[in-house]
Amino acid sequence: MGYFLLTGSTGLVGRYLVRELLESGHNLAVVVRASKLETASERFDAVMRYWEAELGYALPRPVVLDGNLTTPGLGLSDEDRRCIATHCNGVIHVGASMVFREDQHGEPFRTNVGGMENMLQFCREVGIRRFHHVSTAYICGLRNGRILESEVDLGQELGNVYEQSKLRAEKLVREADFDSLTVYRPASVVGDYHTGFVTTTHGFYLPLQLAHIVADKIYVGDMNERFMGLLGLAGNEGKNLVPVDWLAKTIGSIVSSPGLHNQTYHLASPKPVAVATIQRIIQQAIETYHPKALRAPGNVDLSTYESLFHEYMKVYQSHWRDDPKFDITNTVTALPELPCPLMDEAALMRIARFPIERNFNLTSFKRLEPAFDVAQSLRAKSLKQGLQVPGARSCNFLVNGPGGGQWQILLNDDQLSGIERGLGNQEVNKCTMNSATFCLLRNGKLTVSDSISAGRIVLEGNAQDRKSLTTALEKFVSV
Repeated sequence: MGYFLLTGSTGLVGRYLVRELLESGHNLAVVVRASKLETASERFDAVMRYWEAELGYALPRPVVLDGNLTTPGLGLSDEDRRCIATHCNGVIHVGASMVFREDQHGEPFRTNVGGMENMLQFCREVGIRRFHHVSTAYICGLRNGRILESEVDLGQELGNVYEQSKLRAEKLVREADFDSLTVYRPASVVGDYHTGFVTTTHGFYLPLQLAHIVADKIYVGDMNERFMGLLGLAGNEGKNLVPVDWLAKTIGSIVSSPGLHNQTYHLASPKPVAVATIQRIIQQAIETYHPKALRAPGNVDLSTYESLFHEYMKVYQSHWRDDPKFDITNTVTALPELPCPLMDEAALMRIARFPIERNFNLTSFKRLEPAFDVAQSLRAKSLKQGLQVPGARSCNFLVNGPGGGQWQILLNDDQLSGIERGLGNQEVNKCTMNSATFCLLRNGKLTVSDSISAGRIVLEGNAQDRKSLTTALEKFVSV
C-alpha cells in the first residue's frame, strides 16, 4: 500500500482525519509547517499524543515532512521530495486559511489559492495522479434554493474573500488532469459530536465567544437579541452544522473505497439548525457554564457595546444568513449507513460547553517530550541512507507511539546496513514494536528474544528472514 500525502494535519479537520485514516490502516506522510517555537515534528507529535491519550493505545506514526504550502515546491528538502516521489501515490489536501477579510499577508488567497498552485505543480513534478480535495459547501456564495453537488461556478455572487479563495482553488484543481479527483464540500464545521472538542472559533463559535467575553457585564439574553438584530436575522434562518468527527469518518470512508472516488460530495446535514435555537443554546450555555455570567438583565447601556458587536461580526455577516439547501445525493448514495448526526439541543450544549469551560483557550496543549526519539537513535548508528546495497534484503520497520516512525531497513549478513523513511510494499518482511519497547531494548532492559516471546515485537515474513532480523536487532541494540 502506498502513502497519502496529507496537508492540514494540525488543524481541526486534519487531526481528526489523521486518526480516522491511521485506524483504517492507511500510510500517511504529512506536510507540517514549523513554528517559531516548535519543529514540524514537535507540532505533529502534539496531535498524536492527544489521540493516543484519548484512545489508550499507540498509533502508527506517519512520516513527518517539514514544509509550507505557500512556498514553491512546498518548501521541502530534496530528501523529502525523493521520499514522496518514491512512496506517495495520492494527495489529501485539507490545509487552508479560514480568513474572512484579506489580511496584510494576503490571506486567505496566499494559502488557499497560492498553496493550491504550489501543490498542483508539485504533484506534476513527482508524478502524483490521485487527488482528494477538501473544499467548502459555501463556494455557492449568496445563492438560494437547492445547491447541486455537480455545480461549481455559475457566476454566483460570493459573500467574502474566504468563499472567493476556495472557489478559485476548487476551479484550479478541477482544471488539472488527475486520473482521479474527489472533492469534499463540508458545511459549517463544529466540534466533536460526543465530546465537543474543537480548536477553532469560526461559524457557530463567533456569537458564543462574543457572549463569553461580555457575559460578566451584559446579560446574555439582551446581547443575543441585539446581536441578531444587528445582523438582520429573524431567527427562522437555518445554519447547516456538521460535527468534525462525522466529517472525518465520512471522508475517511470515501478515501478507503476507490469505487467512490472521482465524485463531489456535499458533507452537510439534512436538517439545519434554526438561528433562534442557536440563540437559545448560547444563552443556556453561558448561564450554565460561565462562572461569572449575569443571570438577569442589568442597567448597562447596550449601545456602548454595539460597536464591538458590529466590528467583531460584520466581516462574518454574509456567513450568518439563511443557508441554502445543499443537495447530498452523492453522499447519501455512497454512505447510506453513515448519516450526519442531527445537531439537537443536547449536542449543541456539548459543543458550546467545551470552549466556555476552557475560557476559549483552544490551541494550548501541554507539550510533552518524547520518552525516546527512535529516529535520532537510528541516525546515531550511521546507517546508510537509501536502499541501494547489493545483496541486501529489505524489511519494513514500524515503531508506534511517541518518538516512533516508519522505515525500511536493509539486512545484510545479519546486520542492519541501510535505512529509508517510509514503508515498502506489503510483500517484504515486517517488524513492529512500540517506542517504549524500543527504548527498553536500547537501554539494555529488555532482550530481543524476550520481547518477541512476550509479543512486544511482532515479526512477519519467512522463517529465515525472521531469524536474520532477530540477529540483526540483537546486534543493533547491543552497541
